[in-house]
Amino acid sequence: MNKYKVLISPQAYEELEAIYKYIALSLLSSGAANSTLEAIKNAILSLDEMPNRGAIRKVGRYANMGYRQLFVKNYTVIYRVNEKDKAVIIITIRYMPSAF
Repeated sequence: MNKYKVLISPQAYEELEAIYKYIALSLLSSGAANSTLEAIKNAILSLDEMPNRGAIRKVGRYANMGYRQLFVKNYTVIYRVNEKDKAVIIITIRYMPSAF
């Protein structure tokens, strides 16, 4: 099976940092912050083998434009699969209840 490259946009990196800081500092739980970040990272990196497993995004800002979504804990990972380059591009990571 051909593996895909997983690329994380600068915006998504910043969002990962913000998620960690919010949980660790605002909720005062570095353990939960580490656990959440680890779960998100593992889910993202696992897209190298099955990139099309996330559902096509049908609502919100990224709807009906070829983006896919993957749900991890309380977060939605929005990404695009580039079949030509065998790459998965992580676009954004958002807290699920937020409207985007």
